[in-house]
Amino acid sequence: MEKISYKDIGLVNTKEMFKKAMEGKYAIPAYNFNNMEQLQAIVFGCIESNSPFILQVSSGARKYANQTLLKYMAMGAVAMIREANSPVKFALHLDHGDSFELCKSCIESGFSSVMIDGSHLPYEENIKLTKQVVEFAHDHDVTVEGELGVLAGIEDDVSAEKSTYTKPEEVEDFVSRTGVDSLAISIGTSHGATKFKPEQCTRDERGVLVPPPLRFDILEEIERRIPGFPIVLHGASSVLPEYVEMINANGGKLKDAVGIPEDQLRRAAKSAVCKINIDSDGRLVMTAIIRKIFNEKPAEFDPRKYLGPARDELKKMIIRKNIEVLGSAGKAV
Repeated sequence: MEKISYKDIGLVNTKEMFKKAMEGKYAIPAYNFNNMEQLQAIVFGCIESNSPFILQVSSGARKYANQTLLKYMAMGAVAMIREANSPVKFALHLDHGDSFELCKSCIESGFSSVMIDGSHLPYEENIKLTKQVVEFAHDHDVTVEGELGVLAGIEDDVSAEKSTYTKPEEVEDFVSRTGVDSLAISIGTSHGATKFKPEQCTRDERGVLVPPPLRFDILEEIERRIPGFPIVLHGASSVLPEYVEMINANGGKLKDAVGIPEDQLRRAAKSAVCKINIDSDGRLVMTAIIRKIFNEKPAEFDPRKYLGPARDELKKMIIRKNIEVLGSAGKAV
């Protein structure tokens, strides 16, 4: 594989965008994508809302898209932004990298940011692996996200039965010994569309599941221990009820799907949390529209006629999230 720097593609790393986000009390949206339609929705949604963003790729998505094609998709996204005369900048980020080799390969193929997730390892092994990635990445001016604490749920190659909250007493040691640029923490978010079991939730007057609140006390203690350090929230999709209902009304079977309330994410975005990951919401939006079209027009077989409307709905969701939840709209400078 031909080696290329992200700078040659026209990308940025996360250093400057995180600094501005923390100063401005907003969070950078990190949207996962797997195909062209999702990429179009993310790029045009962020152009229209004038928001910086992170284009996020899991190990599974990289295999699915093909690493060579992925590089050219990132180049295409840069060209789309230029053609729109937009000041929007974005980073290409590896989500949940699980090995030094994978992180190295991504850095050499044009990624500007990588996550090394050693949270499943014993503490000292997590430090050792994270430090190894940081040293290689920093030689290429690539930023690195580490993780302390374990998020429950399933997302691509990442799976955990139960969450383990981040221990605030470990963060100073971890950050200083690894040299990471940002830290993903566990304060009650979770991967996937069914983030909580029904017994973990309460029900409101309409019978809708209400998840337990995020542990802002842990977040505040972490902020106190490492002031001004960029914090990341994974598993932060809201699992928007209207799309869950649309999926189920059109033949789907999403039982007890519940996510993180958007008011809690907005509160987090005003803190040291300067990157919020959104994956499941994008999947749900597209699936809801596609199911609806298939149900209402069973003779439809042109992919453009169902993928196009799904893409447009996802773009609408992204614009709204950037404005109302992350506070990142209008911050592309």
